[in-house]
Amino acid sequence: MEKHFNTAGPNNADLHYSLDPLTRIDAESIRDLVEQRRYFVLHAPRQTGKTTCLLALRDYFNAGDTYAALYVNIEAAQAARQNVAMAVEAIVAGVAQQAEGTLAIRLIESERVALLNKGPAFAVNATLRRLAELSPKPVVLFLDEVDALVGDTLISLLRQIRAGYTDRPKYFPQSIVLCGVRDVRDYRMTMADGEVITGGSAFNIKAESLRLGDFSVEELRALYQQHTDATGQRFTEEALALAWTSTRGQPWLVNALAEQAVWKTKAHRDRSVVIDLDKLRAAREALILRNDTHLDQLADKLKEPRVRSIVEPMLLGEYINPADADRQYLIDLGLVAATGDLKPANDIYAEVLPRVLSNLAQHNIHSDNLRASWQ
Repeated sequence: MEKHFNTAGPNNADLHYSLDPLTRIDAESIRDLVEQRRYFVLHAPRQTGKTTCLLALRDYFNAGDTYAALYVNIEAAQAARQNVAMAVEAIVAGVAQQAEGTLAIRLIESERVALLNKGPAFAVNATLRRLAELSPKPVVLFLDEVDALVGDTLISLLRQIRAGYTDRPKYFPQSIVLCGVRDVRDYRMTMADGEVITGGSAFNIKAESLRLGDFSVEELRALYQQHTDATGQRFTEEALALAWTSTRGQPWLVNALAEQAVWKTKAHRDRSVVIDLDKLRAAREALILRNDTHLDQLADKLKEPRVRSIVEPMLLGEYINPADADRQYLIDLGLVAATGDLKPANDIYAEVLPRVLSNLAQHNIHSDNLRASWQ
């Protein structure tokens, strides 16, 4: 069975062409932070391989004799919104399920009920405390999709983690890694009473923020070479150069562009067909027109006034000098280039972003007209 280029979910080396996730994430630096009992943040734009790297880190730590590592995706708690009790119940259930499946540490039903009975302001803290007590090794906890939570729910989680910090590693996880799209400094939580709290003040025990980067040009070439080695189908040098300028290593784009070229274009499933410049350019246009979920998500990002106020004049060629924090926020979201002049992160985004802004403007005009007709 031929492998594919992965465009959805964590990478599976049996099914997908793959790069070693531990080389992308600098496992040695993370191990140093864990040995120092640090709590830190690992963030990356969506569909850059973050979950794949987190699962690899979990397995990396569990392969040794020193730590018990646990990965927990808490996105399910997002559905609770400001219902802190419901969100906390989902988080406790997620921790318990993963602890049993990964570490063979079981929190029996009666024990989970007892932990939840401590109340939503204490239940997560109590659960992590109990996990640390039951584990024969210091616990390293990766909490994924933390920034999917909002308001009181997010602030409660951060405060409960902070409350256990001084009890590590015997009675609380030795290291906790908060994972999401944004750095914790960009968490802005509006409480039920209207108060706005920033993540930096709620989680002031953070030692570092690490960002998962894009592929290098060498990594892009190595990934595409895996397809050539497996099937004999070649990419010309001109096609590879276009792939790089089109994507600048954004992992989803790198994979989606190749998948479009060698699988979704049926005529190219004949592996004697060489993927040349024209064929890859056609694949790029088809990818843009398909407007897959990744590209569609750009619309949600551009709805943020903080983002749109920078991207819109940037695309119009107007001079803009955003605050360093705002520019870094757009870099963290993967929208603008990390170095040099303010510009889209890659050529595909340079084509897609104006279309998204145009669609948003048309939608807003349509909505305004509808509201006017109702009045």
